[in-house]
Amino acid sequence: MSVLVTGATGKVGERLVPRLLQWTGGGGVRLLVRDTERAAPFAGLGAEVVVGDLRDPDDRRKALAGVRDVVHVAAAFRGVPDEEAYAVNRDATLALGTEAADEGVRRFIFTSTNLVYGAGRGRPAVETDEPRADGLLTGAYPRAKAEAERGLLALHRERGLDVRVARLAFVYGDGDPHIEEALRLLPDWAAHQRMQMVHHADVAQALWRLLRVPGADGRIYNVADDAPVSMVELLQLVGAEIPEGMAERASDDPWHGVVSNLRIRDELGFRPLYPSLWTARDAGAL
Repeated sequence: MSVLVTGATGKVGERLVPRLLQWTGGGGVRLLVRDTERAAPFAGLGAEVVVGDLRDPDDRRKALAGVRDVVHVAAAFRGVPDEEAYAVNRDATLALGTEAADEGVRRFIFTSTNLVYGAGRGRPAVETDEPRADGLLTGAYPRAKAEAERGLLALHRERGLDVRVARLAFVYGDGDPHIEEALRLLPDWAAHQRMQMVHHADVAQALWRLLRVPGADGRIYNVADDAPVSMVELLQLVGAEIPEGMAERASDDPWHGVVSNLRIRDELGFRPLYPSLWTARDAGAL
């Protein structure tokens, strides 16, 4: 067995796994899932499915047995109670990392979020900026992710686990309704407030590079496209009505969530297949 993927039936995971199976030749991929039925298409493509809950120690041990690498995508995201966000995104993540170190796992890839940066710095955020998880979209999700990052990187320093952190921008594409869902939750944003995006295809290629490239242990990488878009552009692209007063509204933090992708470009050779939302639109990949 080669690689364990958590969160395979979530928005990111269900679009990552088919690509991962293609790149690995259809084998060597194990999935920890709670719903066998939702994972059935992946089993048909050659994945091994382990049914269990990330929060259960026995299920984690079963999933980790014989695994060389871990791609930890599972997360409790929008609309869950704070205690669940911490239980999954921090506590279960750190337990999985500790047990991976116990099992001699070679490489542990953790999908985090650009929201850990919090309030903008007056420029694109870079990986050496201290996470603050405050600002426009603060909450249990980015705070738990930031704490999980710190704990995993401590495991790297103290126990030698090859941890690599991917801080994902706003993920979209491949039929994911994420844009429409998010816009319903952000009615009070200014028209010119920008959103940093990344297509599912580019998330997959970034995680694949993190799995394969030597010498990236203990490193953090922003995974993002090249061109943040404004809220009004997002609304226009999905055919949504622009809320009254949005054009006149001021933005308190125009740099919130905007990140640099220079490190992943320079160190891992990452080049977005969809460098902007407009490219994805023109390719019919939304």
